[in-house]
Amino acid sequence: MGKRDNRVAYMNPIAMARSRGPIQSSGPTIQDYLNRPRPTWEEVKEQLEKKKKGSKALAEFEEKMNENWKKELEKHREKLLSGSESSSKKRQRKKKEKKKSGRYSSSSSSSSDSSSSSSDSEDEDKKQGKRKKKKKSRSHKSSESSMSETESDNKDSLKKKKKSKDITEKEKDVKGLSKKRKMYPEDKPLSSESLSESDYTEEVRAKKKKSSEEREKTTEKTKKKKKHKKHSKKKKKKAASSSPDSP
Repeated sequence: MGKRDNRVAYMNPIAMARSRGPIQSSGPTIQDYLNRPRPTWEEVKEQLEKKKKGSKALAEFEEKMNENWKKELEKHREKLLSGSESSSKKRQRKKKEKKKSGRYSSSSSSSSDSSSSSSDSEDEDKKQGKRKKKKKSRSHKSSESSMSETESDNKDSLKKKKKSKDITEKEKDVKGLSKKRKMYPEDKPLSSESLSESDYTEEVRAKKKKSSEEREKTTEKTKKKKKHKKHSKKKKKKAASSSPDSP
């Protein structure tokens, strides 16, 4: 058996279209569009002029509206002119009345002005006095805090000095006793010497304590006197500053 023949004959589409002839197309062609009737330049000018002029009905409507608007404006102007005349007359009357009343009220106005100026000056003086008092109170507080700090520092330094003095005095007493023991012979009884030395040291310490306490008391008294003097001076200053502000 032989192979099947699957070959197909080739048909040229352009040649087929030419053989069929011209196609009857439905609708206008490009040639019809190019050959359409066109207006001349004169006809175009006439159409543009008609568009610029517009319609007659619109022009008549605009004229009527303008006339009505003019009438309304004239009425409004007449009202304003009549109102301005009446207002000018009223103003003239008020001016005359003010002139008459101004003669009588000039004296009263001057007195009121003086009273208002005096009240303003008093208010300003009061404000200045309050500001001065605030500044003084702030300075007083700061000085008191600084004084308290200095007092605490002085107390600490005094305590340290006392401690150092006590230590040095004890060392001196011990050295003096040791010297006395070396100077005295060893044949004497130790009991009587030890008792006398201990009593002597106790008396010395008691005297030193008393003297130190008296010094502390005197220093505290002097500090209190200084504080009292400063406080009295500040009170006097405050009274002097408040006395001119009060009237």
